[in-house]
Amino acid sequence: MSVNKVILIGNVGKDPEVRYLDSGVAVATFSLATTERGYTLQNGTQVPDRTEWHNIVLWRGLAQTAEKYVHKGDKLYIEGKIKSRSYDDQNGIKRTIVEIFADNMEMLTPRGASQPQMASPAPQAAQQQPMPADASEDLPF
Repeated sequence: MSVNKVILIGNVGKDPEVRYLDSGVAVATFSLATTERGYTLQNGTQVPDRTEWHNIVLWRGLAQTAEKYVHKGDKLYIEGKIKSRSYDDQNGIKRTIVEIFADNMEMLTPRGASQPQMASPAPQAAQQQPMPADASEDLPF
């Protein structure tokens, strides 16, 4: 048995970029920053904060929720799995990108804290429908 599960709590680095596949399925991508706090060693050496950036991918209704309600700076809880894919760049160099395909997202920023108050209430939690096995081949990016 094996497990591929990721849980992140962090801040959105940029507004989600949402695309729609020819089939009408929404796909949202954005970066999420998680930061480990710095500290001071017993000998007085300062260890600075360390920020890690994660590439988040949302599908279908979860992507549409992000399109409406998620903004740069918002704090999110993301639950999903790690996936990697490789491609050749313009110079023929093989590149690998690691992404978090989210199954669940919860918005932790209070409404109105990072953007103007919305007329309709924003959902605070959303869950993703399972992605078809061959859908990642249709990624527009």
